[in-house]
Amino acid sequence: MALDLLIKNGTIIDGSGGLRYDADLGISGGKIEAIGNLEDAQADRVIDASGLIITPGFIDMHSHSDMSLFDDPGGESKAFQGVTTEVTGNCSYSAFPIASNRKGDLGLGSFDWPIDWEWTDLDGYAGALESHGISLNIAPQVGQAAIQIAVGANEERAVTEDEMRSMQRLAVEAIEQGAWSLSTGLSVAPSGYMSTDEVVELMSALSGYKGVFYVTHSRFGAGKHVSAIEEAVEIGQRAGVPVHYSHLAIIARPDLGGWRKPEDRRGHSHEMLEVFENARAGGLDITYDTYPFTAAGAGINQLIPIWAQAGSTDDYIARLRDPDTRARIRDEVAAGTGGVPPRFDTWVISDVKSEANQGVVGRSVADIAADRGLEPAETALQLEEEERGAVMAVVHGRVERDVRAFLSHPMGMIGSDGNAVSPTGSQSHKQIHPRFYATYPRILGRYVRDQSLISLETAVRKMTGMPAERLGMTDRGLVEEGLVADLAVFDPETIIDHSTFEKPHQLSEGIRHLLVNGEAVISDGVHTSARPGRVLRRR
Repeated sequence: MALDLLIKNGTIIDGSGGLRYDADLGISGGKIEAIGNLEDAQADRVIDASGLIITPGFIDMHSHSDMSLFDDPGGESKAFQGVTTEVTGNCSYSAFPIASNRKGDLGLGSFDWPIDWEWTDLDGYAGALESHGISLNIAPQVGQAAIQIAVGANEERAVTEDEMRSMQRLAVEAIEQGAWSLSTGLSVAPSGYMSTDEVVELMSALSGYKGVFYVTHSRFGAGKHVSAIEEAVEIGQRAGVPVHYSHLAIIARPDLGGWRKPEDRRGHSHEMLEVFENARAGGLDITYDTYPFTAAGAGINQLIPIWAQAGSTDDYIARLRDPDTRARIRDEVAAGTGGVPPRFDTWVISDVKSEANQGVVGRSVADIAADRGLEPAETALQLEEEERGAVMAVVHGRVERDVRAFLSHPMGMIGSDGNAVSPTGSQSHKQIHPRFYATYPRILGRYVRDQSLISLETAVRKMTGMPAERLGMTDRGLVEEGLVADLAVFDPETIIDHSTFEKPHQLSEGIRHLLVNGEAVISDGVHTSARPGRVLRRR
């Protein structure tokens, strides 16, 4: 047998949840040619995987790498975690569709990358990304906010009949061009302007497409950790589509005054998981993703009422500069959602655009307010105005007990909620959330090896076979003969994360080899600079 690559003496965990086994693995033409005893095979290249684990490449079910791979095509932060496919278009934001007069303008700096936008649809976006060359695969979803902006339905009002028809047409076009699903971001503008009924109507246009599902960044907030899931369930049931719930977590506890006392931090994950279990028992195909940190990442604009963010960025800034409107916004920010004032000391700035404000990075809104001699709510508004809505923060305040429950539940898979970037790229000065670099090795090292929360086989399934099944991918996500050779080879004794909140741009350790479409992206622990990644499309 002649092979392009032979990986010998390894232990395979195939992504199905089944037990590990020892075998050799042969690759030809970018696919897995043979699995078993291949000692007589001839190969152009041989990897000795003694003591190492061979798994499918990890599929990041919740990524925001829609544009970052244009800037950092090697995707080192994810490659060194074992990720081979980034699922993009989450939280209602995608790089398509784009109205011809709005290229690159998705509002509030969400997609503010130094790239010339030369496309209007998924076909154009995929062509631009693949011609640029990328190391990892992209599996694109279409974002509801992108669709809203493309048809001009980005105000806080009901969608007109004509706009709904146009939105449905764009959603169908994206799905027919290969998008895997449609995502919403119901706690952010403009996605949150649409009612439950309107989201149902939009999703109903996609119900006839086999495997297409509804993915949602929910209408979260104080007191909504259960009702947000219930709304997602209702949309799936009424629209007749499967549901995937993004970055499951408890954001706040209104009955405990926003967790103002550390001793009051009691986990309530069971209340949320019960909604999933009941929905599944009732016949709904529903799943979720989560990540292993007690801190979130969010724009400061999520402190701002979404009515204030309607329209364009210019419209938003104009409201902030109007004295009467600003006072109303400030009062609502100070009061918080659900009557629970924000913990401004937990909102730590991770990224701003202007040079003048680089000094606020790594500092909490409360600390910045003290320096400026202002109330924290006014400080938040100042930062939004100064940065034109492009202010990101790391937000502390989740509970480890809940993190463990969400990681270990059978319905949950893994999504980083981070971008593929590099320690030397244009984002390297930003104090980003460590989930960009650390999610998968953190689970495999901390929660599997050190704490035995779940087995290695279970963890790998949550990172590979399970997201592939959710997406409906049939050509990757498992180690099986005939499937695409997206593979990770890692040392189970050393794999671990090194990224921290203070020093996030540190690569994880333990990934020895990474193959994307059969080509080495990491070889012997070194990035090869190869760019075999593709935009994967729904068939």
